[in-house]
Amino acid sequence: MNALPPARLLLALAYPWLAHAASARHDGGLAAIALGDIAVILLLEPLAHRRAWAWLLAAVLAVALYFFARSPHALLPLMLVPVAIVALVSWTFGRTLRLGRVPLITRIVCAMDQLTPEALAPELRVYTRKLTATWAVSLGALAVADLVLALCAVPDGLLASAGIAAPFTLDRTQWSWFANGVNYGLVGALFIGEYAYRVRRFPGRYSSFFDFLRRMAALGPAFWRDALRG
Repeated sequence: MNALPPARLLLALAYPWLAHAASARHDGGLAAIALGDIAVILLLEPLAHRRAWAWLLAAVLAVALYFFARSPHALLPLMLVPVAIVALVSWTFGRTLRLGRVPLITRIVCAMDQLTPEALAPELRVYTRKLTATWAVSLGALAVADLVLALCAVPDGLLASAGIAAPFTLDRTQWSWFANGVNYGLVGALFIGEYAYRVRRFPGRYSSFFDFLRRMAALGPAFWRDALRG
């Protein structure tokens, strides 16, 4: 069994806790560890395959983060990470809506049903295209909200760090609860809510929510890498 996906999942789950703890405690060391967690997620595969460049880059990043932890601006990058992640996922959905592309969720449903897009029922093709657009727009709006809050947080927000007065303010802990907590709750609510609607609109497709998750996971890492790359 490939241990990389579970390891990547554990690292991804650890990031919000590390980032929130760093923000709530104003701890540069924890901020550096949180950023290091992201670096390991990105480098996990080449590190596991013992690529020399990956280990060299990891060593350079570790040294840089050690010194960065002592900087008065150590928490500033944490403000931008949620914006970047959510915007990237929004773009991943949105780019598959271009003419000539198969919408991302259409592709996932086709893979789960072992069908080509042309063989998918017309109603499902329309629904999955609209659902892909819904995810792109919803995540785009969430990225904008993350950016606005990052701009207005004090004392470490983007505007405050530049010496610019924000139109409204919130403290770093309030910002962190939204960026590292509410963000994921809203995404989870949309995912579960859409599933509940879908099983009523298209009955009989899944025996349970866990069956749906199992079938998605069974597509395998290769499918997800290919699908997310476009």
